[in-house]
Amino acid sequence: MALTVGMATFDSDAPVPLAQWWADALGGTIVENLDDFFIMVAQAGGGAPNLGFQLVSDPTPGKNRIHLDLGSTDRKTDVERLLAAGASLVAEHDENPEFTWTTLADPQGNQFCVSDAQE
Repeated sequence: MALTVGMATFDSDAPVPLAQWWADALGGTIVENLDDFFIMVAQAGGGAPNLGFQLVSDPTPGKNRIHLDLGSTDRKTDVERLLAAGASLVAEHDENPEFTWTTLADPQGNQFCVSDAQE
């Protein structure tokens, strides 16, 4: 038996706007909305995994224990676009010139990283 990652799910007290933000950020679309309780976003081009956003009354406070690592062919431009769309800058990591990345947080504080796409 082999396991595969089908979806990464975010807890949120306002999942609809968060799902829309991520759909816009990834160039994807909302493909399912179950009464604003659970929303699924598919990435552009059908890439996996899908992202899920579920309504919870008490999201976990503080830094998330799991995060998305996004690859970009133009990290500077994508980071600027995400910041303009409502993300916030957490940190720039450029200590090792062979691998640099930017840590951001989405509008609800979920941290994620953007690095140069690896060949």
